[in-house]
Amino acid sequence: MDTRMQNLLDSLEQSGKNYNLEKIKDAYIYAAKLHDGQFRRSGEKYIYHPIAVAEIVADFGLDTDSICAALLHDTVEDCANVDKVYIEHEFGKQVEELVEGLTKLVQLQFADKEDVHMESLRKMFLAMAKDVRVIFIKLADRMHNMRTLDAQPEEKRRRIALETMHVYAPLAHRLGMQRVKQELENLSLSYLDPSGYNQVKQNIEYKFGKNQDFLENTKYVINEKMKENGIDASLDGRVKSVYSIYRKMYKQNKTFDEIYDFYAIRIIVNTEIECYTVLGLIHEMYNSIPGRFKDYISIPKPNMYRSLHTTVIGRDGIPFEVQIRTWEMHHIAEFGIAAHWKYKSGDKGNEDLDKKLEWISKLVENESSTLDPDEFIDALKIDIFSDETFVFTPRGDVVTLPQDANCIDFAYHIHSEVGNRMVGAKVNGIIVPIDRPLKNGEIVEILTSSSAKGPSRDWLKVAKTSDAKGKIRQWFKKEKRDENIVAGRDEVMAEMRKYNRPFTQEQAEQIATNVAARIGMGCADDMYNMLGYGGMTLSKIAVRLREEFDNVISPEEPEIITEVAQIQTVNAPSDSKGHIGVVVDGQEGCQVKFAKCCNPLPGDSIIGFITKGFGISVHKCDCNNIINITEDSKERLVRVSWRGDSTTAQTSTYVAALQIIALNRISMLANISMALAEMSVDIVQINTQAHGLNETQINISVMCKNTSHLHSIISRLNSIKDVYEVKRSYV
Repeated sequence: MDTRMQNLLDSLEQSGKNYNLEKIKDAYIYAAKLHDGQFRRSGEKYIYHPIAVAEIVADFGLDTDSICAALLHDTVEDCANVDKVYIEHEFGKQVEELVEGLTKLVQLQFADKEDVHMESLRKMFLAMAKDVRVIFIKLADRMHNMRTLDAQPEEKRRRIALETMHVYAPLAHRLGMQRVKQELENLSLSYLDPSGYNQVKQNIEYKFGKNQDFLENTKYVINEKMKENGIDASLDGRVKSVYSIYRKMYKQNKTFDEIYDFYAIRIIVNTEIECYTVLGLIHEMYNSIPGRFKDYISIPKPNMYRSLHTTVIGRDGIPFEVQIRTWEMHHIAEFGIAAHWKYKSGDKGNEDLDKKLEWISKLVENESSTLDPDEFIDALKIDIFSDETFVFTPRGDVVTLPQDANCIDFAYHIHSEVGNRMVGAKVNGIIVPIDRPLKNGEIVEILTSSSAKGPSRDWLKVAKTSDAKGKIRQWFKKEKRDENIVAGRDEVMAEMRKYNRPFTQEQAEQIATNVAARIGMGCADDMYNMLGYGGMTLSKIAVRLREEFDNVISPEEPEIITEVAQIQTVNAPSDSKGHIGVVVDGQEGCQVKFAKCCNPLPGDSIIGFITKGFGISVHKCDCNNIINITEDSKERLVRVSWRGDSTTAQTSTYVAALQIIALNRISMLANISMALAEMSVDIVQINTQAHGLNETQINISVMCKNTSHLHSIISRLNSIKDVYEVKRSYV
């Protein structure tokens, strides 16, 4: 028996909980046998990883089956000849289902990595909907992987850290597991921006060092006040986490000295009434900062977090936050929904727990049919990973919605029929547009009519939550199939007309039928219907549509002039095909080439430079290599100009380089490629690099006709969602 495993078994025995230690021991023996001879990149035995995950799961307070699944979680994926039937027979159906839910999609074939990622997330949420313990074990697995990430190559470290920051830390927050969330955020930041992380950490250590007695003195004074009033309280002091300060400085553009809740005192008492008594005593002792009080006891967060928050000014002029909660609230704040297993009976059928996990089932239900990865990822961002807004019904019931949700989202949250019959909305008694974003504390009333004709298709563009979008789609799917088919067919025909080649109706239907078959649909009408009611976006089939179009209708190849060809042909007279030539100091027939440093295009102001042995190099007039030319070389400059009208249609194309700054998200490259394909623009070269915490820089070279054509390309790329900036770039 490995020493680490024995220590785990000893701690489980000493916990006083009713663990089946023999079952856990058998799970370890089976896992150790399967992982025998396997090693992690760090060089340690692989079995140490499952043991570490099991230790974290035990720390969460989960049950025997969860610990067994933690020990076995990598066996199906990483070991040969794993018998699922044996796992079920030896350890039970629940353990087998947990292990299956934790296994990645390694045996299925997908068109691209984007689809793999989307389906893996879907599988994880589907498993969560059946048994939330899947995500607790997954979070424990990710925590240990992040703690040992140093052994991985840099590229993999960054990829794992990004996924952790964007998916697993927000999930931990949504489940109320603040300790897990903070650790994952801090570890991710240390790999994504090590210099920023270290700078904030050094500032924290310096500031804490200057005021190291502040927390202890404040705790002592508050504790004495509690004793005077007969309140049994436990006090804890802390400083804000590195990531919390980093994020506040980054998002709110604050300096380190402007972080007012750097220090915090947590006061834990026995009853809810004592929480409010302590709040009064704190405000009696210190001056409170206006607008900094939050009562999460009367209105809990969706992740079950309950506590009183207030920020006050200490006697030394130092602001600090005070959090006041009961022991039960504290356990839930630390372990979130996992506290159900740690501090309750462990009965999975608990009705209260099921209600708190409704959002998982709704997400799976609403997004299970969509074929669009962007739709699914957007649903995650909005429904799970965004901040919350609390509003009230006219009866005073609290409704929790994602930040920036509007009256449409509110209506469908109440009931499908309320949304379908909605004709207007009131906020605080005043009629408002139904797409108006809601704010904390507002009272919302939905106006309905029995004669309402149902939702508008435009509501799909306005609604924020997947719940509302899913119910709107369901209405159109059920009530408006004929209209959906017409709308979907119109979308497909409009897309094919962009390809600028004639086609017949028969050819169009053949193309649509081929695309429908490729995406697993019975006929073109089914695909049109799904497009029409919003169950799928056109971008999902755009690449396949273009491929089938080119298979059915022969493409007309554009003439593309390479740099070598340009040297030979660029001075040919302007002809009926619209070729543009270059005139050198009034003379024709000179050998010229286009400089790669600035890639001049028809429409640019240009100048020539006489090279040694390679003819005349044509540059833009504002090219850095021309601006910074030495005095001795200026005599080699020569006047050149474009011959022909650079604004007319041409078949000659030229290389232009672009720099795109965009949100670092799945499918961004695919969206850019599809946008260029729609314009029949060829891509010469493309690469990406990191640009800040959540951004990526995409460097791309394309073939275009002139500056006017390039401006059209830039305008189209700027219209893509989450693209922040597009500009022409030079060496």
